[in-house]
Amino acid sequence: MAETGGIRCGCREVSGGTFFHPGGFPCFLEQRTRRNRNFFRNVSYVPSFKRGRLITKRSSVAGNSRIFSMDAREKSRSFVLVSSRHKKVPVYVMMPIDTFGIDASGCPIIKRLKALTVSLKALKLAGVHGVAVEVWWGIVERFCPLEFKWSLYEELFRLISEAGLKLHVSLCFHSNMHLFGGKGGISLPLWIREIGDVNKDIYYRDKNGFSNNDYLTLGVDQLPLFGGRTAVQCYEDFMLSFSTKFEPYFGNVIEEIGVGLGPSGELRYPAHPSGDGRWKFPGIGEFQCHDKYMMEDLMTVASQEGKPQWGSRDPPSAGCYNSFPSGVPFFEEGHDSFLSDYGRFFLEWYSGKLICHADAILAKAADVLTRRQEEEKSSVMLVAKIGGIYWWYKTSSHPAELTAGYYNTALRDGYDPVASVLSRHGAALHIPCLDMADSETPEKYLCSPEGLLRQIHDVSKKRTIQVTGRNTSERFDQMGLRQIRENCVQPNGETVRSFTFFRLNEKIFRVENWNNFVPFIRQMSADV
Repeated sequence: MAETGGIRCGCREVSGGTFFHPGGFPCFLEQRTRRNRNFFRNVSYVPSFKRGRLITKRSSVAGNSRIFSMDAREKSRSFVLVSSRHKKVPVYVMMPIDTFGIDASGCPIIKRLKALTVSLKALKLAGVHGVAVEVWWGIVERFCPLEFKWSLYEELFRLISEAGLKLHVSLCFHSNMHLFGGKGGISLPLWIREIGDVNKDIYYRDKNGFSNNDYLTLGVDQLPLFGGRTAVQCYEDFMLSFSTKFEPYFGNVIEEIGVGLGPSGELRYPAHPSGDGRWKFPGIGEFQCHDKYMMEDLMTVASQEGKPQWGSRDPPSAGCYNSFPSGVPFFEEGHDSFLSDYGRFFLEWYSGKLICHADAILAKAADVLTRRQEEEKSSVMLVAKIGGIYWWYKTSSHPAELTAGYYNTALRDGYDPVASVLSRHGAALHIPCLDMADSETPEKYLCSPEGLLRQIHDVSKKRTIQVTGRNTSERFDQMGLRQIRENCVQPNGETVRSFTFFRLNEKIFRVENWNNFVPFIRQMSADV
């Protein structure tokens, strides 16, 4: 999953590939899909938050064994799409991982522009609905704060529009340099990196002090460490600049806008860092809260709870990146486990901080889009991604999900709080794993991508939000494409709102793959 925008999976090899000019491709009649996009107001509720914590009715964590999820407390202002029953599934194809590069002078460029133009035309003829494009913070605001340079994306969006394709745009506030071994890819803005060279605590840290400079720690969300701006203000300024520049595309070309919320754009902690070799599938991962800002917050919340001793560390017996759950005390059912008073306190704080992070950023994004849609009478769907942490899913503690920030166990629905916040801001939920079946995963690691997808569909229906998704591994075989379709279309006829195919590269145009891919696109474009 590393290449596809998430955790690298050990079940299949993921190949990012490089982009080549397609040597040839079949010519098919164009198929176009039009959608009515009627909105209605949904009433849902989320609880109150305080300093990154979920505030519930109980007065103390100690001495109370109830399991909590986010239930109704706060009136929703969510706008969601009407049920997708009996609708087509638009397919977007994600642009190549190396679409952008840095030239000798240090300036960003679009690579292989002519080959890309031909490939866009081929996708359109095959019936593809649109393409997904990553809009990188580290390209647009690269050199100086508040100096936004959109010329590359103006050129790229023009090419896509002229090819007759729609756009899913992902606003990326992370880096993907780890996918290139640190010798390529897109970094965070250079001025952010300069701040990080002086203050490494603006990045997530693990218990051994190793930092992850792919994304800013959520501990700095509300701290003015970036030329007088907070991290959330930096994200907001970027979104405002984007919406101002590309307003004419909203609704007619740009149909979906994903907002980055963490590593690989996903709402999660970098608990499974495969890029530097610290983690390998199917390790449980490690908690990521050791930057000084998150530790200060943990100490404050623990003191407020009357347990200052709980604020000096994360769980001491939680294993390491590549541990298995068995034999790791915190993920079993003994003293100081995830079921203990301390365990529940820590996990509520850790996951609650992540929910507050999403709430703050999605509130800004929703305000920007709401203003544009009211002014232009056009509709653009806001999208938030989560990780597909499916290994150890069949255990009682779900340890790999806990370290990633999803307080999801056999006794607690950890995705309902996420869905509640998305519902509040009118955002769809984007999930990977749509190419996966339980039968294709190693049984000994207690994986269940199908169980995870069922849970996501259930909470999405409960909170009345749309679901979009993508494949985790590169699939061109008929079995894999059939599994994608089965996961996109529910037995009752309801479908995901859209599907993103990861990714465009030279393999898609090989005859044996193209002959599978085009019928798959036609099937997804047909009425369910």
